[in-house]
Amino acid sequence: MIIDGKKIAADMYEALAKRRALFETPVRLGIVVVGENSVIESFVGMKVKAATRLNVEMMRMSLPETVTTEDVVRATEELAQTTDAIIVQLPLPKHVDIHRALAAIPKEKDVDALNPDIPEEKRLVHAPVALAVVEILKRNNVKIEGARTVVVGAGRLVGKPSAWLLKSLGADVSMFTLQQGSIEDLKDADIIVSGAGNPGFIKPEHVKEGVALVDAGTSELKKKIHGDADPACAEKAAVFTPVPGGVGPVAVAMIFRNLFDLVDTHR
Repeated sequence: MIIDGKKIAADMYEALAKRRALFETPVRLGIVVVGENSVIESFVGMKVKAATRLNVEMMRMSLPETVTTEDVVRATEELAQTTDAIIVQLPLPKHVDIHRALAAIPKEKDVDALNPDIPEEKRLVHAPVALAVVEILKRNNVKIEGARTVVVGAGRLVGKPSAWLLKSLGADVSMFTLQQGSIEDLKDADIIVSGAGNPGFIKPEHVKEGVALVDAGTSELKKKIHGDADPACAEKAAVFTPVPGGVGPVAVAMIFRNLFDLVDTHR
């Protein structure tokens, strides 16, 4: 089954619109954007479109590519004073200390669950991509508890939070990165979650029949967005998320579910 992430997101927005109607005061989402990048602007554009749909006010602070770490921290702290939640849009320039930048996001406003100083178990919300992975699996009746699960990549946006959340739900989770595991580990997996950003490297011969393959990896190749999994894997998978159009739209919707959860927490 090839998953239509846009349809799942549309279902979520219907429910979120009803939640939004219960808030009597404005809901504001702050976003810090550094530099000018077409890929980043594409991601920001999706969030702005969703915000408009849900009557959420987006408050953007744009900073130049030459910005210092202190400038990013200051911008985040300023936005935190007038918004209900904060996004620091990634990636940041290499000269910016990403740990310090993300650590400036207050716990109660960390809609992306990225503050590195907050342990997973202490977060008020989970990472949107990890939540999207679980949503897709549950909607397609994929059993998580006890499932042999391989998470490909250990990044802060996909790999680490997905591994933690799936493990907390009872999955038997192992990691495959350049430093640990082998692509051979994928052959026995009931569930594969990939966020490596390596276009098409998971081939049909690497997976078993009936696998749930959730591809959250995105890379630009020849001006097109590609996932980690070769589209031919869909022929063997019971559940397969295409890139684009699979995990991405659901993850964006999860940002706003998180936003409303945070509003409920601190208002």
